[in-house]
Amino acid sequence: MRILNCADTGVLVEVADLDQVIALGAALETAPPPGVSDVVPAARTVLLRLEPGTDPDAVASAVSELTLDTDVVRGSGETVTVPVRYDGEDLDDVAALTGMSPREVVRAHTSATWTVAFCGFAPGFGYMVGDDPRLNVPRRGEARTRVPKGAVALAGEFTGVYPRVSPGGWQLLGRTDLVTWDLERDPPGLLRPGARVRFEEVV
Repeated sequence: MRILNCADTGVLVEVADLDQVIALGAALETAPPPGVSDVVPAARTVLLRLEPGTDPDAVASAVSELTLDTDVVRGSGETVTVPVRYDGEDLDDVAALTGMSPREVVRAHTSATWTVAFCGFAPGFGYMVGDDPRLNVPRRGEARTRVPKGAVALAGEFTGVYPRVSPGGWQLLGRTDLVTWDLERDPPGLLRPGARVRFEEVV
């Protein structure tokens, strides 16, 4: 773990991998250092935004004393169920890449427990990591200029739900009508870091 000050308004914590990102997020939720106003996880870092007047060195010291338990963090937090119609354009390609049939891909995706590791790319887009390594597939060789809102997709070790129409290069498995980003909701994002996610097939 490497801890850096971000001017006088933040502390950036660099860690080894996503499991440590999730573990640190869980530890900060349980015991946040005084003066931390927001916690922003990413792929290999966690940014702590500080309230005005907070001493960054004191926050850094508190973070360095946290105990991270990477064995139990995946699957902690609230659970969100995402209903999916598995009719995606890339389902057959994912099956070929994984050596499974399309039905086996669907069963694997719905049987896995997913955890939102961090958010990015677009408001409400949660990068979710799962517990089935068979679903680790490469991005498409060529990105689409238009991926529909609600598309459920895979890329690398992640699965995600596109919160709005946008370009994208992930492998499309299906689509959901669940609204994952709504400015009228508090908070707007449904898929927040630390949340567990289960995908459920619907027809």
